[in-house]
Amino acid sequence: MKIKTNPDNNREVYARRLIEASLDPFVTINADGKITDVNEAMIKVTGASRGKLINTDFSSYFTVPKKAQDIYIQVFKKGFVVDFPLTIKHKNGSLTEVSYNASVYKDDAGQVQGIFAAARDVTDQKWAMELRKANKELAFQNDEKEKRAAELSIANEELAFQNVVKEKRAAELIIANEELAFQNNEKEKRAAELVIANEELVFQTQVKEKRAAELVIANKELAFQNNEKEKRAAELIIANEELVFQTQVKEKRAVELTVANEELAYQKNEKEIRDAANKELEAFNYEEKLASQYTLSLIEASLDPLVTINTEGKITDMNEALANITGLTREELTDTDFLDYFTEPQKAREVYQEVFAKGSVANSPLTLRHKDGKLTDVLFNGSVYKDDGGNVQGVVIVARDVTEQKRIATELTEAIVFAEMATVIAEEAKSKAEKATLIAEDAVKAKQQFLSNMSHEIRTPMNAIIGFTKVVLKTDLTARQKEYLQAIKLSGDALIVLINDILDLAKVDAGKMTFEQIPFKMSFSISAMLHLFETKIQEKNLKLVKEYDNTIPKYLLGDPVRLHQIILNLVSNAVKFTTKGKITVSVRMLDEDDEKVTIEFAVSDTGIGIPAAKLDRIFENFQQASSGTSRLYGGTGLGLAIVKQLVETQGGTIQVKSKIKEGSTFSFTLSFRKTKAKPELESEIVELNTEITDVKVLVVEDIALNQLLMKTLLDDFGFDCDIADNGKIAIEKMQAKTYDVILMDLQMPEMNGFEATDYIRNQMKSDIPIIALTADVTTVDLAKCKAVGMNDYIAKPVDERVLYSKMVGLVKKTSSTTVSDEMESDEQVAKDGQKDKCIDLTYLIRRTKSNPVLMMEMISLYLKQTPPLVVAMKKGFKKKDWDSLYAAVHKLIPSFSIMGISADFEAMARKVQECASTRQPSEELPELVVQLENICLQACAELEVEFNAIKNKKR
Repeated sequence: MKIKTNPDNNREVYARRLIEASLDPFVTINADGKITDVNEAMIKVTGASRGKLINTDFSSYFTVPKKAQDIYIQVFKKGFVVDFPLTIKHKNGSLTEVSYNASVYKDDAGQVQGIFAAARDVTDQKWAMELRKANKELAFQNDEKEKRAAELSIANEELAFQNVVKEKRAAELIIANEELAFQNNEKEKRAAELVIANEELVFQTQVKEKRAAELVIANKELAFQNNEKEKRAAELIIANEELVFQTQVKEKRAVELTVANEELAYQKNEKEIRDAANKELEAFNYEEKLASQYTLSLIEASLDPLVTINTEGKITDMNEALANITGLTREELTDTDFLDYFTEPQKAREVYQEVFAKGSVANSPLTLRHKDGKLTDVLFNGSVYKDDGGNVQGVVIVARDVTEQKRIATELTEAIVFAEMATVIAEEAKSKAEKATLIAEDAVKAKQQFLSNMSHEIRTPMNAIIGFTKVVLKTDLTARQKEYLQAIKLSGDALIVLINDILDLAKVDAGKMTFEQIPFKMSFSISAMLHLFETKIQEKNLKLVKEYDNTIPKYLLGDPVRLHQIILNLVSNAVKFTTKGKITVSVRMLDEDDEKVTIEFAVSDTGIGIPAAKLDRIFENFQQASSGTSRLYGGTGLGLAIVKQLVETQGGTIQVKSKIKEGSTFSFTLSFRKTKAKPELESEIVELNTEITDVKVLVVEDIALNQLLMKTLLDDFGFDCDIADNGKIAIEKMQAKTYDVILMDLQMPEMNGFEATDYIRNQMKSDIPIIALTADVTTVDLAKCKAVGMNDYIAKPVDERVLYSKMVGLVKKTSSTTVSDEMESDEQVAKDGQKDKCIDLTYLIRRTKSNPVLMMEMISLYLKQTPPLVVAMKKGFKKKDWDSLYAAVHKLIPSFSIMGISADFEAMARKVQECASTRQPSEELPELVVQLENICLQACAELEVEFNAIKNKKR
């Protein structure tokens, strides 16, 4: 009996070729999660052969196996899954990002046989998304850089302006006893912002360069992917040939079954043989039908459009992906011309004709048109399919959507150009930032120089003035003598407060300002402070009104000195700008609880008032209501800026209300903790510890006046005192005598305080307490004091109570062996201080109040000291005796500002001093020494003329 071949056989061959023609990996999985079949694309993406893939765990080919298990479990439950993200792992380690679409396939009875899954390579899409993000980030960063560059330019101009103002006000600030503090107008903050901006700019430039490199790599990757696609097209052709071979094998099997059936008919009962043959044939037909359904499922699961056309160019079949991309139904597409759905019909015709002519075609570019006009760029891969006799029946074409790839390539080109432009912009911005940074650094250096000079020049004479005033006040005096001496002491204390306030503001900027929490009596503090203005109030015929809330607790914890400073500034301004009427100082309690009180302080006047447009700016540095205000009333415009800093740093707030010609009211709030402790009253007489006697002190100091003061103070303490002019002499005295404590000046000739302390600690192995003494509290290297082994630190002018307390504490070994907290808190200020001062002979006239005798003494002293110092400087340079060079220049520097020598030469002198200190002479050192010699000798010549002129005028 002859059995015919299943009529669906050709359909199965055709479907199988469609599957193998796909560029996407296809796989079937049974209920156990084992792979039952794959296409060539799956083999390619995993690197494993078909034989090794079959019957292995589907999940084992992914970076996250558990996630892969979830996909087929979900499909068995729901029947399908769409766009499930996974990462396929090739055996060589390379990774491919894919999106899976999967569904179950069933037999005729509707029983689930397994899962068919198709993977779409989405690596390019993910890269495209990352590229878009990178481009957006790049654009944002460039916008930020442009803004930052503009801010840098503005900051640069502002910085230059503030430097000019600061130079004009510097001399006035030193002398002005009315202004109690100084602030650098946030220049340090601006400088820090400029440095940060510069670092940020460099970082962004590096990021852009990195992005540009990544874009180049992406371009190479895109080229690689195109090459891979060409390889896959070739693999499709091979797969088609494999499909033909398998079909021939099946045909042979069918023939063998037929022969077997005939053979059985001769050997057994004909009916039984026929029944058996029919059953076998039915089973074979069922297997063929199941395979056909499986193949169709594979075709429909493909995300790429698939289409078959006959020899006349008519569409005979397609999958759902083609229907979606054209916007038409299967019925509308069937039997229509293939070329009707492209923007270039003639080119589409040439594509399928080439397939018929050559048997296959790979990566032919065309553009599909949706019915609503939307265009999709595709690459076509196609091959012919034949019947059992080898006759060509039609063409199978697979289209790959490359719209996104083309867009990426375009964006890549644009991004490379954009990155090149951004690099140029970044370089320009970087150059501007570097210039701005240099300006900011110069400003910082200028401020450091100012604070150093001011502190040193004022504290050195004030040490003797205040010290001896205190000594004399302890003696028997008449009432008038005591009044005069107290006035001298009060003025000296006020001047020291001025210096300390300026340093305190530097601490505020550096975040190092500290506030005391000590008991004080609020009512007494307010009354004592207002008492200072009585004379001025009477001179201007004004009325001073004090309104005090008596519900305020008698004793509070806080910082009365800072409170005085705030109110003093506000009342001083009120007196200055009021010509008639009254000034009211109000103190009232706003809130109270078990632990603290909140108090409002207000200062009102009936003065000139402030324009509304200026109210927002009066708390800024160097700001007054108008330019005329400074001319009429004087002042630097720093007072209110200082007040705002002190109030807000303590957690308070300050406000102002004002009307032109009616007056102003400044109010601020501060909180104070309650206390039952009473404030301690200071005494001019130091209370001596009777347990501490027979203390031997070595004072190492090179200034004769300071030597006398220290000896006087120590005699009052009942201590034995020896004097050494420098560190070398001090060491000699220590080798001959035992001391309990050393008071060590830092800047001395021959051997300074640092060198002497280092020798005492490391060579003599002595742990004797050493207290550092210096008038230069801003530039002293506090870290170095600590490093060489000094135990503590006292700033000049010396407070005898502090001196006695620290000496006794060290002798009793009850205090720390390291530099005090005051040193550490001042260390940042020493680094942050700055000033640049340029004055002329007017300074000397002011300081001497035009006293000809005093001016002649000062000039005579300069003429006597300078020539030997110049000789010592030249000799030290010639012999490379760096210590002698340093000492000579160190003594020259203070006279520059006093005698009106340009600050430029002072800067030169400090460069020479730095070279001598580091023992590393620069190329410009010889020229600097010559210029200093010339300017000093020229100054001597000019001052001789001035001396004679003053002398003749005096006659």
